Amino acid sequence: MAEGNDDDDKTEEPTQRRLDDAHEKGDVVKSTEVTAFVMLAAGTLCIAMFGPSTAEGFIRHFRIFLEQPDQFILDGGGTLQLVRMVLLQALLLLAPVFAILFAMGIGGHLVQHRPVFSAERIKPDLNKLNPLNGFKRLFGFEGAANLIKGMIKILIVGTVTWLVLWPERGRLEATLTQGPEAIAGDMMHLLMKVLMAALSVLAVIAGGDYFLQRYRFMKRNRMSRQEIKEENRQSEGDPAVKARIRQLRQERARHRMMAAVPEATVVIMNPTHFAVALKYESGKMAAPICVAKGVDALALRIREVAEEHEVPIVENPPLARALYAAIEIDETVPPEHYKAVAQVIGYVMRLTGKIRAH
Repeated sequence: MAEGNDDDDKTEEPTQRRLDDAHEKGDVVKSTEVTAFVMLAAGTLCIAMFGPSTAEGFIRHFRIFLEQPDQFILDGGGTLQLVRMVLLQALLLLAPVFAILFAMGIGGHLVQHRPVFSAERIKPDLNKLNPLNGFKRLFGFEGAANLIKGMIKILIVGTVTWLVLWPERGRLEATLTQGPEAIAGDMMHLLMKVLMAALSVLAVIAGGDYFLQRYRFMKRNRMSRQEIKEENRQSEGDPAVKARIRQLRQERARHRMMAAVPEATVVIMNPTHFAVALKYESGKMAAPICVAKGVDALALRIREVAEEHEVPIVENPPLARALYAAIEIDETVPPEHYKAVAQVIGYVMRLTGKIRAH
């Protein structure tokens, strides 16, 4: 029951991270029908490209077996030499075909998924040696489905092949009276017709099987909402940890801000609620810079530090509120507040004797 409930809970489509994890474990969309179709297409291409020349080569090199069999010496050394000659000639004739088939065999997998190497697949697993598990794979639902699918495919392809060959039965009978070249030409013609018909059928089968395998792949990688939440938490970070980091950053920023208050030129306050500390150095700055600001308890703390270090404090509620809303730490005073701030700083500088009265 528990396992069934777990499967029922997995109603969400897999995330990209889940799909990437499955790929790393070797779990990919893989249809044997697509690979079979690509291989058959490669074989058909090889026959179309190299068929005539290969057939001519076989006739040229091996017709001697039919026309002059008495020329061969089949003692120990002669037989070995004959076998070597036959194998070499056959290899030379079929090498291009084998090369294309090998490349297309790899391509049949690459068109379905990107290359994958997974240690999970080669890791020793004693369960694979369990006869009971093997029996279940062969005679269970999966094995029965594959058997039925294979039988249906053979039936369909066989029927199509028969429908193609039956109208050509007269040509097949005529080959009994033809020479090797004519027989090769007729066989090539019939073979291409059969292959093209089989390819048409297998294209439909391969397409259907690929979408079936993809559906099953997506289904077995579905996730529950809890799994998605857990993945998001791991990807974006634990909210508690993020909150703690944010708190530490705010504390460090506050310490740096409070350390800058003693260097301020003036602190403008709304007696207890807002405080903005400005720094201005004549000739070095185009406009005053905000070095600290705070509200409520932090505003009172800024005032205490300013008093401890004899930084002038000016109470101007409208200006304090306006500056608090308009600027951030290390930003210059906006132009619309130049006049009001200049008046305050001018007052402070006259008060402290930095500007002599004329």
